[in-house]
Parts: sequence; C-alpha cells; structure tokens
Amino acid sequence: GNLFAHKKGPGPKVMMAGHMDTIALMIIDIEKEGFLRFTNIGGINPYITHGERVIFADGTVGVVYAEKKADMKELKLDKLFIDIGAKDKEDAEKITHIGDICAYLPQHHENENTVTTGGMDDRIGCFVMMESIKNLKNPMNDCYFVFTVQEEVGIRGARMAAFKLDPDVGIAIDVTDSGDTPGSNRFVIGLGKGAAIKVKDNSLLSHPKVNEHLVNACKNNSIDYQMEVLEFGGQDAGWISLTREGIPSTCISIPTRYLHSAHETISKHDVVSAIDLLTHVLSTPIQI
Repeated sequence: GNLFAHKKGPGPKVMMAGHMDTIALMIIDIEKEGFLRFTNIGGINPYITHGERVIFADGTVGVVYAEKKADMKELKLDKLFIDIGAKDKEDAEKITHIGDICAYLPQHHENENTVTTGGMDDRIGCFVMMESIKNLKNPMNDCYFVFTVQEEVGIRGARMAAFKLDPDVGIAIDVTDSGDTPGSNRFVIGLGKGAAIKVKDNSLLSHPKVNEHLVNACKNNSIDYQMEVLEFGGQDAGWISLTREGIPSTCISIPTRYLHSAHETISKHDVVSAIDLLTHVLSTPIQI
C-alpha cells in the first residue's frame, strides 16, 4: 500500500517518509440492541474518544459513549460503545460488520495562525512532502518521497519501503507533541517557532551529520527551527535507520497540540518552515 514518488537527481539516494494511515477503531462485536463494540488500531485514548463522533468508509456516522455504570476514573476501551442509530442487531448488521473500521469524524477549523482537524497525524506530513515535490526545481539528491502505510501499528510500511529502496539517507516527516499548553510537562517544542528537527525519540537517535545538514539549511536560508528531544513515541525514521546495515536518518516534525484526538492543531508558520527546510535540504547534496 505504500506510494512512491521519484524525483531524480545526481546526488545520494534520499528517502522521505510520511505516513498516510491514522489511528482508528475496528468493530469486534454487535450487541442485540444494535450498539457496536470496538478495539483500537493505534493509540486510542478512551478519555479523548468518549463523546466523539466517528465515521465509517461508507459515510455512516456514530457516537462513542460510555456505559452508564462505567467508572470514569478508570475508563477503558471495553466500557465504550458506538451508537449508529440502529434499532437492533439485525438493523445494525445491514450497515456495518465485524472488522469494519471507523475514524474520528474530522471537522476543519482554521484562522490566520493555526489549523485544527482530525488526522493531522500524518496528513500534514504528506502535505509537506507534496509541496516540497512541487517546489523542488533542481534536486541535487536522488529523491524518493514515500507515502507510507501502517505507521500507527508498528512502523510497518516504512520498514518495507526502506528495504526496497536501500537509501543513503532517510528523513521522516511527521508530527510531534507540543509543550506550550497549560500544565505541560517539560518540553520546549511549541507552535509557531518553526519546524522541529528531531534529536531523539523512543524509536530513533537521529544521525548527527544529517541533523547538521538540516540545521545548516535553516541557518543559511533564514528558516525558523527548533530542536526536538521527545521522551516517548516513534515514527518512520526509527525503522528506516535500522534497515539493512543501518541508514543515517532523522525526522522533520510539525509541532501539534492535542495529538491522537479529533482536534489536532498545527501552526501554519511551522508547516511553511518545514516545506522550506525540506526543499532546501534536497537542493544541496547531502554529505554523510
């Protein structure tokens, strides 16, 4: 299911990776009253999911809610159900089936500074890659833009793509957390301060020479950036870096508030910074 876009250049082979999948819910049971029980695909938080609307591939919309007697202090996914307005199990089975998948119903809102919607993780990374492809007039690296699958369930698509391409350098484009909301843990990443260049997360220790190339591109072209040390999580570059004998890798991150919710929020300025950064990086041969 991976999608490959190749923009030829004379320099090293560079693989960019942004994932197309998002977190979701999968139906595992239909009760006699017509309510749907589900399991998670990726990181689903029951507290965030409770009260949200979800949408299936055929456009069916449901409401996620908790059992009346559920302990809200220790809420689990098995205490939640989806109401699609069915009269009973027979009626529900006309609409949905075991194994069907739904995701948070996205609602788009924006102002001059930010954009809020569901699935920003990682639609915004895919957008950055697409805009960079259009902006890249004279690539000095052999550029493969890979729109990957199954990142949210174990970084599977990027692993296969990296093995196929065997690139010289890997760069993921993904979201990261923000530390600029009230009561946040110590984390210096914030919206509006530029693209984030990853130093570390739980899947990757970024290659210092690749990061040096990115930082120099920012400094030489007046691009706002921030250095990211994330103490959890992972993304496509984690598996790219471990492919074959090892591939020097890093990640360009878009700071995002309210991750893995229906209301993921990003800064337009950070997106523009990421597009500019990736475009300039690929316009100069990457020397490792």
